[in-house]
Amino acid sequence: MDRRPIGVFDSGVGGLTVLHECLVTLPHEDFLYLGDGARLPYGPRPLAEVRRFAHEIAGYLQEQGVKLIVAACNSATSAALPELQERLVVPIVGVLTPEAHAAVQATRNRRVGLLATEATVASGRYEQLVRTLDAGVRLFSVACPRLVPLIESGDPFGAATTEAVRDCAAPLRAAEVDTVILGCTHYPLIRPILQRVFGREVTLVFSAEETAREVAETLARKGIENAGDREGEYRFLTTGDPELFRATGARFLQLPLGGVERVEVRTLARALA
Repeated sequence: MDRRPIGVFDSGVGGLTVLHECLVTLPHEDFLYLGDGARLPYGPRPLAEVRRFAHEIAGYLQEQGVKLIVAACNSATSAALPELQERLVVPIVGVLTPEAHAAVQATRNRRVGLLATEATVASGRYEQLVRTLDAGVRLFSVACPRLVPLIESGDPFGAATTEAVRDCAAPLRAAEVDTVILGCTHYPLIRPILQRVFGREVTLVFSAEETAREVAETLARKGIENAGDREGEYRFLTTGDPELFRATGARFLQLPLGGVERVEVRTLARALA
């Protein structure tokens, strides 16, 4: 039995969609979630900068005594996962590999679309993963810089969001993809809009369940599970406004948030030093 919490991080509140599945899959585990609201969004930033942010946050979570880290951010996973796996003492799980695997399994015509942030598309990590799994699958990638701010706004289901989704979807519809990877943890919140625009014949892939399953398997393989006869707890940290995190985060987590603590960006930077 290992009572240490599992650390989860994202650029903001989008990773709460992944945390939700982890809480359902591992109800006996404790979790510590950190959302980097002060530096949101990561997508338009250079990969080197996103990589530095990921190293700071992962280093900080390791200092807080977590036993495993989930990089619940596609941009951070794309930019930094291999280096973090080499550097950290604790294991770290990302969200890209489960999504790529699910998409390759789901496609029927071997034409897969990717909707993601600019940083994720620029990294080319999805292309590498998909090609490794099936070299015959073609991946068509579209960066969607407008979506994250719209989803975190007060009206995520408004006309502006629908228009932005149509613009992002148009190249993928023209490419006749039958499967689309939702390559950002924010996107599942507007899944009804995405499904309506693409139609029921297109499979939308988001790997929160597969990521949670990978976390469970990693804990079991390393023998660091918590006792199964208890109900776990979860805490939230943000570099941004705690009240804004609480108000926005409730839509993503779909569970009570409770208190949110503030952590300074300079505190994270010290973890990298």
